[in-house]
Amino acid sequence: MRSPHRIAAREPSAPFEETTLRNPYEELGALAPHPLDDFLQEDPEDDAETPWQPPNHRRGSRRRRNRFAGLPLAAKVLVALAVGAAFLVLVDRWALLYAEHEAADKLKDQLDLSAAPEVDIEGFPFLTQVFDQRLDEVKVTVPDVAADRVSLAKVSATATDVTMKGDGPTSLTGAVIGRMRGEVLLSFDDLNRELGASQVTFTGHGRDKVYARGTLPVAGHDLKVRADARIERNGERGVATDIDRMRLDIGDMATYRPGARESEGLHLSRTGARRVADESSQAKALLAVPEIARRLGVPDAAVREALRSDAKLNDVTGSPEFVDDVMRLNLIDVAAGHPALLKRLGLDPALLKGLDDLTRPVLVDRLSLAFQLPKLPGEGAMRLQGVKVEKDGIRVGVEGYGIGFGT
Repeated sequence: MRSPHRIAAREPSAPFEETTLRNPYEELGALAPHPLDDFLQEDPEDDAETPWQPPNHRRGSRRRRNRFAGLPLAAKVLVALAVGAAFLVLVDRWALLYAEHEAADKLKDQLDLSAAPEVDIEGFPFLTQVFDQRLDEVKVTVPDVAADRVSLAKVSATATDVTMKGDGPTSLTGAVIGRMRGEVLLSFDDLNRELGASQVTFTGHGRDKVYARGTLPVAGHDLKVRADARIERNGERGVATDIDRMRLDIGDMATYRPGARESEGLHLSRTGARRVADESSQAKALLAVPEIARRLGVPDAAVREALRSDAKLNDVTGSPEFVDDVMRLNLIDVAAGHPALLKRLGLDPALLKGLDDLTRPVLVDRLSLAFQLPKLPGEGAMRLQGVKVEKDGIRVGVEGYGIGFGT
């Protein structure tokens, strides 16, 4: 048996001396520092412990103070002036409100008003005016002022050249108004409410006229009322009402106009007169009264024939003049001697008594819009100026001079 042949290892040549290959990434990794070196290595400066100190919460405020301290002097002066000016404005406005409140209370007491008026003192600053004891302009608005039978919806005025009495805004005792101008409003809404017991409404017509329309209860009957009122100034403080063309309509049968003239009194309307002419019973009731027949201008012979024959009656009542003549009859005068005649004509006799009591002065008083301004206390004078009727009511100008209030 042949023994195995041993091959001797050949020595590598010079170019192939190393048979094992190196990893290039390992070489790069060896050049970079290890990431745990900084973490595991102790800082010699941290070995000494820092002593504990309480937290300083005032660092921000100190920082702000330092910031304000760093501002220029001019900026500091401006800030101080702004703060001072704001304080002075607040003081001035407080003094103004106090003075307005005191003035309103004094006006309420001296004018005997149901509510304090609105007082607005114009001008700024107010304190300099107080020191001078003279106000440039003051506006006063007084709502709901009683004036005789009616209430004035608003009295507004602007006073100028006002001299104050007192030592300061907290010790005002009165004032003297050099000049005042304003207006008075008499509202139609207030008139309709205050004079509305008769269910009458008032509306403006033109610059100086007011229409009154509605109903008026008389002897248990609601009669339609119509009247025209002309508004004019009466003296220095009053407004007068001239009521004209007053009439009460009793349905479509008759019309009552208060007064003693021939056209006034209780008269049949044209509709009522035609109805009498068409109704033979009512026509005969009129002709049966000799006094009425004479007023109608019907001869006695024609009256006797008309009372016996309907044909003759139609001749009398069918004439064009008969209806006009019947309308001219004052039924109050007729019914005074013949009370049953009204009932024959379809009218309530009790109505005659109610209309007789409703004289012209009584009806005028019910529809009157006249009023007088209350007299002002103290010295000075106030008077009304032009009167003007507008849609919402009656407006009257007001002016005054040297009006004093307070002590």
